Order: sequence, then structure tokens, then C-alpha cells
Amino acid sequence: MNTNKPLNVPPVPAVILSIISVQGGASLAKGLFPVLGAETTTMIRVGLSAVILMAVNRTNVRALTPRQWKAVIPYGLILGAMNLVFYQAIERVPLGLGVTLEFIGPLMVAVLGSRRAMDILWVLLAAAGIVLIAPWDTKSVDPTGVILALLAGAFWAAYIVLGARASKVLNGRDAVTVGMLFGTLVVLPPGISSGGWHHLSHTMLLTGLGLALLSSAIPFTLEMSALRQMPARTFSILLSLEPAVAALCGLVFLHESLTFYEWIAVVLVVVASAGAALTSKNVVQDV
Repeated sequence: MNTNKPLNVPPVPAVILSIISVQGGASLAKGLFPVLGAETTTMIRVGLSAVILMAVNRTNVRALTPRQWKAVIPYGLILGAMNLVFYQAIERVPLGLGVTLEFIGPLMVAVLGSRRAMDILWVLLAAAGIVLIAPWDTKSVDPTGVILALLAGAFWAAYIVLGARASKVLNGRDAVTVGMLFGTLVVLPPGISSGGWHHLSHTMLLTGLGLALLSSAIPFTLEMSALRQMPARTFSILLSLEPAVAALCGLVFLHESLTFYEWIAVVLVVVASAGAALTSKNVVQDV
């Protein structure tokens, strides 16, 4: 597959397909958790993604300069931590709630430092969503899962900032490829020590390959295609649909039903994210 050749996919469908691919991959990952655990599943997903990206992009790591290494290493480490903690979160809470809580990270980046009343409104909407999801009753929502999802959101915020820095000294494909290699270093120790890999079979390895394609290779290619054809602001607004798509994927593929208030929380965070992307001067992008 040649990533330099544009796809013949219109930009809006490309973004929608990318979101569905990512959340479909997350649903597939949750199917592996009961046998492999979140840590080993993360190791397979990130490790195979790194192999696929290296094979497709053929990044010459020996050509990287010290300045590029200094930018891409922290980006990759955060990428690995973000994926690991997010999988640990959705092992404990429904996919839709996990993604909704994680989305607080990029939302905060979008409005950080702003003193405009409109941006305060987006923060308040997102905060209302968090209040509705918060595990006031620990029997209905796992508090550890909520904390992990919020931590994943913090890592996502750092990933955006570090990814933006890396993209200034290295092209996007190479930054993601090298970053995924260092992400693999982060997820490898917990993936091995958790013991889940002892249960790994050829069938599960093939499922892991599908997971890597759905979660990394396919959406990355679709997003790069979309960004060549649409404004970054429009891309970010469409990306705000991700929590809602995650909730639907959880419902369809995993039979994870949300309560009325949890659906309201998803809607609030989607509106807040879309509003922040629409009105913010600094558009948040998935690097």
C-alpha cells in the first residue's frame, strides 16, 4: 500500500469511516480482554501497528537527526501510555463512557488559556457530562475505570501537544511510525508481565492483526486523505462525533447499554468538543 497516493474517498466519509474503524477496533479489543487482558491486548495492538507502519512507510530511522529524536521519543512514550491506560479503562467501563471521558483531554487543549465566555461554556458542558458519568454509585460505574479514562484523556492532551512538536521537525507518517516503535517499548513490559500472552493463539494473533489495522493503519490513512481535502477545523468538528460512535459501537458489538443520563453525558461532551473546535483559534487535531 502506498500512503503517498491519495485515496479516492471523499473527505467527510473518510473521517466517518476512520472513526468507525477506530471504535470498531476498540470493540474488537474488548473481545480479547477476557482471555488476554488489557495489557497484552495493548501490546499486540501497538506492536503489530508498529510493524505495519514500518512496512508501509519504510521510515529510515538512521536518518533521523538528534533534534528529531528529541521530539519523537517523548511523543512515542506518551502514545504507548495513552493506549495502555485507555484499554485498562474500557476493560472496566463501557466503551462509550471511556471514550467520552477520554475526550476531555483534547477538549481542554482546545480551550486551554482562553478567557472567552464561549470557551467557558464548552468547559461547563463537558463538566456537566463528567458529573453525569461520575461514579456516585460505585455499583453502576467502576470508579477505577473512570479515573483511568480521565488519565488517558490527560495522556491524549499531552500526545496532541508533543505530536504537534514532532510534526514540525518530522513528517506525519514518519513521526507516527517511529512514535509507535517507542510506544511498543512502553506497553511491552506490562503486556508480558500480565501473563496474558500465555493464552495467545494463532486465531487471537490474527484478531490482533485485524485490531492493529482497524485501530492504526486504516484510520491513519483515511485521516491523512481527509486532511488533504478539508480544513483542519472541519476535520476536528467531525472528530467530535467519536464519543457518540463509540457508544453506538459498544451497544451494537458489545451489547453495552448506557443509562439515559449517560447518553446525555455523551451528547454534552460531543457538543462541547464540536463547539470548541468550531470556535477555537487553535484547532485540535489527531496527529
